[in-house]
Amino acid sequence: MIFNSLDFGLFLPIIFALYWFVFNKSLKKQNLLLLIVSYVFYGWWDWRFLSLIAFSTLVDFIIGNQLLKQKGIAHRKLLLWISIGVNLGFLGFFKYYNFFLENFVDAFTFFGGSISSSSLNIILPVGISFYTFQTLSYTIDVYKGNIKATNNFIDFAAFVSFFPQLVAGPIERATNLLPQFYSKRTFSYANSVIGMRQILWGLVKKVVIADSCAFYANEIFNNHQDYSGSTLLLGGVFFAFQIYGDFSGYSDIAIGTSRLFGFKLLQNFSFPYFSRDMAEFWRRWHISLNTWFRDYLYIPLGGSRGNLFFKLRNVFIIFIVSGFWHGANWTFIAWGALNAFYFVPLMVFGINRNNTDVIAYTNIKDAFVIALKILGTFLLTVLAWIFFRSENITQALEIIASIFSMSLFSAPMVLPKTAILLVGLFMVIEWFGRNQEFAIEKFSLFKYRSLRYGCYVILSALIYISHSSGKEFIYFQF
Repeated sequence: MIFNSLDFGLFLPIIFALYWFVFNKSLKKQNLLLLIVSYVFYGWWDWRFLSLIAFSTLVDFIIGNQLLKQKGIAHRKLLLWISIGVNLGFLGFFKYYNFFLENFVDAFTFFGGSISSSSLNIILPVGISFYTFQTLSYTIDVYKGNIKATNNFIDFAAFVSFFPQLVAGPIERATNLLPQFYSKRTFSYANSVIGMRQILWGLVKKVVIADSCAFYANEIFNNHQDYSGSTLLLGGVFFAFQIYGDFSGYSDIAIGTSRLFGFKLLQNFSFPYFSRDMAEFWRRWHISLNTWFRDYLYIPLGGSRGNLFFKLRNVFIIFIVSGFWHGANWTFIAWGALNAFYFVPLMVFGINRNNTDVIAYTNIKDAFVIALKILGTFLLTVLAWIFFRSENITQALEIIASIFSMSLFSAPMVLPKTAILLVGLFMVIEWFGRNQEFAIEKFSLFKYRSLRYGCYVILSALIYISHSSGKEFIYFQF
């Protein structure tokens, strides 16, 4: 079941009504309802994988309780590594088995050997990368003493499988989301209005922006040999807005839907394409994953402590692992490595923490300098996205070589005015709402109700006009 489908449009109000008007007097029944509907939501794709998420949930629930009882360091470490081994074992098998097998065979052949092998027709379970990291965060935090293990299996299972953010995030920490299942929730009209507003904006991002840009990005990337450098650069720009609208749109819908049920999820995107350097970009993009790697990998490796070599080593490890998390393809690893290289001058000159505030300027000169920084950061991001989008390294290098050729200065061979206008209007709205959690949150400040509702009608009309057949979200494949 996907957010931009008729199925979900019918599913959500039914669950909302049951949750608030039938089971509202019992927290246990509300949590049980959320668990059941989350499994229905997830099983809509393939019911066979329900056993996988159920097993992962059971393992971490048991280990969490055992960590609470065990006092010996050796036993606690063993339990932690069992959890890590089970979760990453499942993730590694379903996501990376064929990748490692094929590369092992290629390496063996390269050195003159001969080996026969057969890859498996493995179906990647939707959302496995997300809920695996979510359950791991629970076990690690219990081990560290950041959170107390729960003895309520229903609450824990509902936390792991919470349907709004189950398949594409945000990756919630147990320290933030799990305690919310313990507390009685009361209906808030104001909170529901904010949730509906955020859902609306998420659908605009996905249906109006991402799906419109996807049509042209796919056409250009799939036929890259036929296009000039300027057209290929435009294709990269379209993909940049496709993946941003698609992924941040999902996060907005997930966060907004959670608000409807009285839950507060963490912000996952903070207007990343207004970043003034690559460090700021990564503080604003897929925040839940980046902070996960920061807390559970980067800091344990030493973080920013030590000399410059160790700092840069840690940065490269984080970005390469992040690239590999996204998929079993060398293009993702190259994408991660390239972003790590972007960090080198920032770390060398110690300016990676320079831009941590919301953009503000006092005169035209400041505005011009900021605009140049934003444009430069965006173009670097687009070049990296080319590796992310390409089928293989060869295709990515061919596209980049064409972009850095004289054909870059020719007129683009594809110039869809409607899509460009939509992206332009979208960015204007994002710019004026950049100091909010999501762009149209500021609509609530409009003095006249008619103006407010007029904007909602226009956005809804754009969604209706742009909607096709409920295209899946990009990050379902991760």
